[in-house]
Amino acid sequence: QVQLVESGGGLVQAGGSLRLSCAASGASFSNYAMAWFRQAPGKERAFVAALRWSVYLTSFADSVEGRFTFSGDNAKNTVYLQMNSLKPEDTALYYCALGSRFSRRPNEYEIWGQGTQVTVSS
Repeated sequence: QVQLVESGGGLVQAGGSLRLSCAASGASFSNYAMAWFRQAPGKERAFVAALRWSVYLTSFADSVEGRFTFSGDNAKNTVYLQMNSLKPEDTALYYCALGSRFSRRPNEYEIWGQGTQVTVSS
């Protein structure tokens, strides 16, 4: 059974940084596409970033390009979303996802974590 567990969310002031972690079990993330999505209250789930570790292909939403990075640690079977220069509009519940296809669409991802809350105060 494949599971994803996110951690690292919290409350931070605007301009600050957070690093989200997503630990995978039951499958090696390096064999799949990994992604982060976020959902703010009253809004649809939105793409944040994707990673295809085997070819180190990444993709970022325009809103986070240049501020967020997406990396992985094979030994820990964990991926990370480093978020810098955070803005209040980054406030959301962040989800990690695993899928067979590198995509920006949430329906391409089969396995989801439970989410971790990120709150950025102004």
